[in-house]
Amino acid sequence: MFADPWLDRWLPLILARAGAAPVLEVGCGQGDDTVTLIRAGLAVAAFDLSAANVAIASMRAPTARIRQADVLDWPPADTEPFGAIIASLSLHYFSWSDTAAIVNRLHACLKPGGLLLCRLNSTEDRHFGAGRGKRLEDNLYLVDGQPKRFFDEQAVQRLFAHGWRPVSRQALTTRKYRKPKALWEVIAEKSA
Repeated sequence: MFADPWLDRWLPLILARAGAAPVLEVGCGQGDDTVTLIRAGLAVAAFDLSAANVAIASMRAPTARIRQADVLDWPPADTEPFGAIIASLSLHYFSWSDTAAIVNRLHACLKPGGLLLCRLNSTEDRHFGAGRGKRLEDNLYLVDGQPKRFFDEQAVQRLFAHGWRPVSRQALTTRKYRKPKALWEVIAEKSA
């Protein structure tokens, strides 16, 4: 993996919106974005499905509150309102109904005016499985034994149609994984 400083340009906005409220990272992996958020002076809560990733992220960002959890079972009862939520390439493993339910739960956990910053697999992401494998539903395929969802612009708009005010929506490419990875970067504000 290569450095992928995608959050850097959004840090001033995250800091302004989060204020004293913590930031949540969904699917923190080994903590790359967690470290970026901590270095910016933010209080961070994070979770990942993988116990190994949680252990690594916890060592890299010892001041963050990191736990092992499944986004399908989240949030726990003790969840506080977050100023911002980060979900970088972690919302693409699910059926459309589960994906929409997850986004609705994230909305409920944000304070008014809070931000969701997420990156979603694009239907143009040919290097990483778009359009190949066994089709499970529209733009959801079984790729290397794992479900992977790919989003076109219409799906992105539909996912954030209710309760969100768009701040930014861009089709981008990252080189985080050596080969170019096509994705949607979506920044949305909780509007209601």
